[in-house]
Amino acid sequence: MMTRLPFGDRLREELGTPGKRRVLESSPRSHVWRVELDGTPVVVKQLVEAPDAAERYAHEVAALRLASRAQPAVVPALLGTDDAERVLVLEHVEAREPSADWLVDYAATLARLHATGTPEDAGLLPAWSGPAQDDIGSFLRLAEALDVSVPSCAPTELEVLVDRIGRAPGHALLHGDPCPGNDLHTDRGVRFIDFEQAALGSGIMELAYLRIGFPTCWCSTAPTAALLDRAEAAYRAAWAGATGTELQGDLTDACAGWLLRGDALVQRAHRGTVDHLARIPDRDWKWGTATARQRLAHRLGVVAHRTAGRDDLRGLHRLCADLRGRMLTRWPRLEPLPSRRP
Repeated sequence: MMTRLPFGDRLREELGTPGKRRVLESSPRSHVWRVELDGTPVVVKQLVEAPDAAERYAHEVAALRLASRAQPAVVPALLGTDDAERVLVLEHVEAREPSADWLVDYAATLARLHATGTPEDAGLLPAWSGPAQDDIGSFLRLAEALDVSVPSCAPTELEVLVDRIGRAPGHALLHGDPCPGNDLHTDRGVRFIDFEQAALGSGIMELAYLRIGFPTCWCSTAPTAALLDRAEAAYRAAWAGATGTELQGDLTDACAGWLLRGDALVQRAHRGTVDHLARIPDRDWKWGTATARQRLAHRLGVVAHRTAGRDDLRGLHRLCADLRGRMLTRWPRLEPLPSRRP
């Protein structure tokens, strides 16, 4: 068990001597403490030793500094860092339980976070990476595994879609993993935390999280249509207010992109092998409170609905509808994703 608080001489000179402390729950990628400095609580986070730890640390520090441009704040203040130990000292934010319509404030704050990115920030964070050609092959193999015919035009449509997503312009500051749990709801608004996967790209790719069911999250949810509409409207209004421009990009393309990305569909042991969804044993399907099948069925339904009437995606529309129908026939007790966050 990690017991030593990594609070070295330089941090003590800058911020003071740490007093009471307690370990907070965190992912296996980090150690986190609540610490008192002269009676004021702060959060100390250390990225654990791993091949990519330095990279994740650098991403988080860079993202927090960029996000600090937003007023009112959208992230906890970064109070100090220790690069050698990969330590961040952050403002302690007192969170409360999210409200029933939490998604509206979440979306508006996400837009203001995205809006802190500028063209001049290029190179400070990696460019967002969308689905690739391998994801197309994996998705088509899923159809084969479920004995669903692939429309002749679908492979070409998918190739064009992947290329279109890859060329989508944007310099928004993307969180990288804006899941329920990485948003702290406070009396002064929402604050986002854990920016280890931050990137620069098109904000619409993370706006799609709401409708596609939070694709990188253990707690995927499917909010009601009315709440989704309100949240997306709040995002667009907040984006326009922060940038003076209308949001660019195609939300349908973004949703389809998350459907294709293999690492958004299955637990870590099977990432990149979406065709295994039809074959792996039931005991290996669980990931958090929702199954991989629930997630996939939801995303297929979203993309099938949004591509209806799109001539350039008619093959994908049919494929998604047929795949979802086959899943519901094969697993008739498959339940929809929960509409509320855990």
